[in-house]
Amino acid sequence: MALMLTTGLIAIDATILATAVPSVVKELGEFDQFPWLFSVYLLAQAVSVPIYSKLADTIGRKPVILVGVGLFLLGSILAGSAWNMTSLIVFRVVQGLGAGAAAPMSMTIVGDIYTVAERALVQGYIASVWAIASVVGPALGGVFSQFLSWRWIFLVNIPLCLIAGWAIL
Repeated sequence: MALMLTTGLIAIDATILATAVPSVVKELGEFDQFPWLFSVYLLAQAVSVPIYSKLADTIGRKPVILVGVGLFLLGSILAGSAWNMTSLIVFRVVQGLGAGAAAPMSMTIVGDIYTVAERALVQGYIASVWAIASVVGPALGGVFSQFLSWRWIFLVNIPLCLIAGWAIL
């Protein structure tokens, strides 16, 4: 369950911001910079995966996934308090670095703790969380930005990261 929650957080964050762009740009300005909000998150995630993979082989999976959840939490807190577009872009990098550890470690841990027969089913559950999160993300982003504030897109991650981190421990 902890691995599914962790995967869901990472997956939703890849899409949740898309429908909130008008609200973000209205408050922070710099319309020409907003595409970076998506690019840097995914780029930081992609670049960090091989580093975390090697680290996980050296120090273990659990510390790496906890660092990932912690970085993602830190990035979420910072992004929710961003004062301009540049700061938000930088904080999305922090989130992406956390996501680069958390998402692949979930699948790796599944491979470590389940038998080959069980693994397909559990990995299917995790993959379906990713698929559902991809659909729910934009809708959730729209609801937050319309009825609360775009900042809640990031702040909602705080209790969820704490729960995921606690469950992983």
